[in-house]
Amino acid sequence: MAGTLILVRHGQSEWNLKNLFTGWKNPGLTEKGIAEARAAGRKLKAAGIVPTVFFTSALVRAQHSLDLILEELGIVNLTITRDQALNERDYGDLSGLDKDDARKKWGEEQVLIWRRSYDVPPPGGESLKDTAARTLPYYEKHILPAVEAGETVLVAAHGNSLRSIVMAIEQLTPEQILKRELATGEPVIYRISKSGELKEKVAI
Repeated sequence: MAGTLILVRHGQSEWNLKNLFTGWKNPGLTEKGIAEARAAGRKLKAAGIVPTVFFTSALVRAQHSLDLILEELGIVNLTITRDQALNERDYGDLSGLDKDDARKKWGEEQVLIWRRSYDVPPPGGESLKDTAARTLPYYEKHILPAVEAGETVLVAAHGNSLRSIVMAIEQLTPEQILKRELATGEPVIYRISKSGELKEKVAI
């Protein structure tokens, strides 16, 4: 029997709204972000998809999003695994800076390279390749085995940590994953076989 993997990027955070580099910083959700997370829970409920295993990052915006999704699903008394392996990409010296101010300081071309290259990290931070180097081993050791066992696994995390997982599941190249944006609060759902192969991507 195939298992199901649900990936949800957290709802809009206060720093998303302010156009700031966030990374490992810990702002909360905006009212819009709260509504997005609740909407994700309602979509899953309407589709009859009931998660049984739960993972999130060590950051508040992802944890709060997961709590809101579960509230909409009416799921209580559960065990949630939280781990910083699922944290957002660390933006290093860019963290907390307005994106426009960063462009003024380092130049638009350099900031674009840091944001959109696969393996060039910002000063003191991580590239998407670095993020994948911590996220994928955790996924393969802790998350994928539960999916392969037939569970319905919900992972509430971040744009770049989830893109690392999407890259592995869909077997995308670095160039392809750089073009893939994950919208806040939008579930991405996969059916995965007992041998770990993608069977289908589910639209709800």
